[in-house]
Amino acid sequence: MARDTTNVARSSTTEASSGSSASMDDSSSPCFLQSGDHLGLVLVTHTLSGSNFHSWIRAMTLALTAKNKLAFVDGSLFRPPSTDLLFQLGIDSDLKTRYSQANGPRIFQLNQQISSLCQGSLDITSYYTKLKSLYDELHDYLPLPRCTCDTLHEMTFRNDQDHVLQFLIGLYDSFYVARAQILLLDPLPSLAKVFSMILQEERRVNFQCHYRFLLFQILC
Repeated sequence: MARDTTNVARSSTTEASSGSSASMDDSSSPCFLQSGDHLGLVLVTHTLSGSNFHSWIRAMTLALTAKNKLAFVDGSLFRPPSTDLLFQLGIDSDLKTRYSQANGPRIFQLNQQISSLCQGSLDITSYYTKLKSLYDELHDYLPLPRCTCDTLHEMTFRNDQDHVLQFLIGLYDSFYVARAQILLLDPLPSLAKVFSMILQEERRVNFQCHYRFLLFQILC
């Protein structure tokens, strides 16, 4: 009887090892290791601290997704039995508990900064980059739900429209013609497209100013 039990255990271990090898050879499997994967690989450049948790977790999620390794930390990968060669301890699950603190004050601050942001002395590129970074951080705190339903598409579309309007509100008054033309479009273009349109207008105005300055010097 003991011999039979030992044989069953050996058989299970052999099957687990065989399954592990197959997973490690399958390039679509999270267990597959590419040539560039090693223990010293840096996935995120900035170190995790209490204040940067949300930006860090977003960067780490993108990095792990690109490597097809996110399943190891988000709970979607089935944990193999202890006899499996792939058995290993998971990443500390209380990271979120330790570093994810009350978000209300920061969310309030971000919304306040977004609503009061104007181009001021900034050029178009700097103004856009600053506004985009604020929206990206706000998205870290208030991400949209993950689904493919029509409701999510509508929410995403409305979010994009709000971002475009806020960008246009903060522009110099000298861009009123370009702003009025964009507002006549239905639907409004994406924020990236609107930025490109305004950037072209800025370059056109700067060229005209430079040309007039040169002409004035020639005539005088």
